[in-house]
Amino acid sequence: MTTTTDLSMAPYQVADETFVVPWILEAPPVGLFPMNSLVIRGAEPVIVDTGSPANREQWLNNVWNLVDPMDVRWIFLSHDDRDHAGNLLPVLAACPNATLLTNWFSIGRMAEEWMTPLDRCRFLNDGERLDIGDRTLSAIRPPLFDNPTTRGVFDSHTGLYWSVDTFATPIPRPVQDASELSDEEFNEGQRLGAGVLAPWHVWLDEKKFNAYVDEVRSLPIQVIAACHAPAITGPRIERAFEALHDVPGMEPWQPFVHQDLEQWLAMMAQG
Repeated sequence: MTTTTDLSMAPYQVADETFVVPWILEAPPVGLFPMNSLVIRGAEPVIVDTGSPANREQWLNNVWNLVDPMDVRWIFLSHDDRDHAGNLLPVLAACPNATLLTNWFSIGRMAEEWMTPLDRCRFLNDGERLDIGDRTLSAIRPPLFDNPTTRGVFDSHTGLYWSVDTFATPIPRPVQDASELSDEEFNEGQRLGAGVLAPWHVWLDEKKFNAYVDEVRSLPIQVIAACHAPAITGPRIERAFEALHDVPGMEPWQPFVHQDLEQWLAMMAQG
């Protein structure tokens, strides 16, 4: 993946007092790739994931335009990958009243680069809940993930599910909602995203996997927000879960080879 053009978008609302903080990268030859975080305002404001260090200044400006850092009470870190934890330390520094919702293994993995202040942490593991005043946050692992520390989060107040990397999809143009994509764009995007994110899908027990997909689907989800997808609403929610049922039987994704890279470089050189 190469980042030749900044295709950032302004934050957009996906539920009551809930905003996606987007960034978009060029991802030749499949199109564009969203890189999102989330801000939940309310009685005890929450930042969900902290974006990538590659666009730190813009990301911080977007977040602080949504919420005063002194008001932030919680930082939910879904996992420690750089596009989710990349601005964690600046956020902790700017938000002295915030507690980091994380887990033991994430802290250990991040120690390769920085030491997370343990006195600012609260462990929130898969299946656990936290009452934050006007809503309950439930940590629920999404069906697909590329990091063992991953937990999504379900907001009882709005019915929003942060699915982290599940439902990742390339997009042909900047969009805020998956309903703006054609059926073909959405379906093909879901297949590609699942194959790239979870190459281990070829080893899945179909019965066990689909039972867990149905367990997550049983949540009263009104909107799905994800790191690498536009918001998923309405009938597209059901279609997204149907696509997950197809994952165990998918053919493995065929990665691009070096000749592809040479072709992209030649095209870039030609302008």
